[in-house]
Amino acid sequence: MSVKTYIGRFLVWRSKHLSDRYFIIILSALIGFLAGMAAYLLKSAVFYIEELLTAEFRLQTQNYWYVLYPALGIFLTIILIRFIIRDKDIHGIPRILYVISRLDGKMKFRRVFSSLFGSSLTAGFGGSIGLESPIISSGASLGSGIAQGLRLNYRYTTLLIGCGAAGAIASIFTTPIAAVIFSLEVLMLDLTTASIIPLLMASVTGAITTKLLLAEKMLVHFKVTQEFAISDIPFFIVLGVMAGLLSLYFNRMHYAVVNLAAKVKHTWVKAAVCGLALGLLIFIFPTLYGEGYDSIKLIVSGRSAELLNNSFFYSFRDHAWVFILLVVGMMLLKVIATTLTTEGGGIGGIFAPSAVTGGFMGFAFARLVIDMKIVAPLHEGNFTLVGMAGVLGGVLHAPLTAIFLIAEM
Repeated sequence: MSVKTYIGRFLVWRSKHLSDRYFIIILSALIGFLAGMAAYLLKSAVFYIEELLTAEFRLQTQNYWYVLYPALGIFLTIILIRFIIRDKDIHGIPRILYVISRLDGKMKFRRVFSSLFGSSLTAGFGGSIGLESPIISSGASLGSGIAQGLRLNYRYTTLLIGCGAAGAIASIFTTPIAAVIFSLEVLMLDLTTASIIPLLMASVTGAITTKLLLAEKMLVHFKVTQEFAISDIPFFIVLGVMAGLLSLYFNRMHYAVVNLAAKVKHTWVKAAVCGLALGLLIFIFPTLYGEGYDSIKLIVSGRSAELLNNSFFYSFRDHAWVFILLVVGMMLLKVIATTLTTEGGGIGGIFAPSAVTGGFMGFAFARLVIDMKIVAPLHEGNFTLVGMAGVLGGVLHAPLTAIFLIAEM
């Protein structure tokens, strides 16, 4: 008998013995588990590729391989997507919204693999992107594929797409509550009990799966031991205004680089130009390599001087004002590095870059106030994380997602 025959018999049995409500809950847990496995494979691949390429680099010296690695990663990604997987559609959250609104929630199942493998090559070789958008695309494709295979209607299909997205983002961050809020706030799913329970089931299952499988050093966690001080509130207000302005800069600079890159029509020439330009930026500031969460971990753990490792600015790590200017440079160049990566042909999103940009801003602001000695020292870790939430919420226009995501981290 064919697969379709088995599915048909299963659906007949299911309609007799299992209500729609419980069936969707079971499917949401399954999707959460699969999304967790996908996140595990993605994070592991990126981690081991990066380790393989950079393990022998010295901390005190520049490494010229930084100039070539990103271009090589972009070329490999283009070859994989175009000639092996043959996926020509755009990747990311806008595509998911388009599928939900215009295509009845029907996504191509191969998107699971193109997003996973493409982003692992892009990020592993230094592409300055976030892994959240690719893993969300993979999770949404899983949900859509299962819904199509089981012949579910539009309502349940969109719900399972949301479960896939929630399971994916919970898996990559181990933040189940933020994942649910993301599906409700960004994907605009209905806020009903019928939606909340499957989303929670997928999120928790995905988070537990990656928590069990991934090593602690691969997880995106920040341990802040500094207490919140009421006296810092005026400075947080100023930081919020700065986050809004930086979000505006992030969006406008992104589109400026997109328009500039669009003038190069030939695919391989564009990949080479963007890849080498990205490599030059990473050579100057190695913190732009990959997602950038390692830099935030250094700041929060009180090891901010290590931000200049592998850079020819290494000798300036103890010069207070120069160090602040260098961090500001990292902050302003992160969006350029990200856009060069995606416009060159790499696969990734702006989730992590916007958060890391905000983290640099919060840290630079706190360090500036400390060095000016106007008031009692601010807590750099707290300002770093608040800056992350501010810029992430401003860029994505999703403040609740940003707040809960950073809080759960």
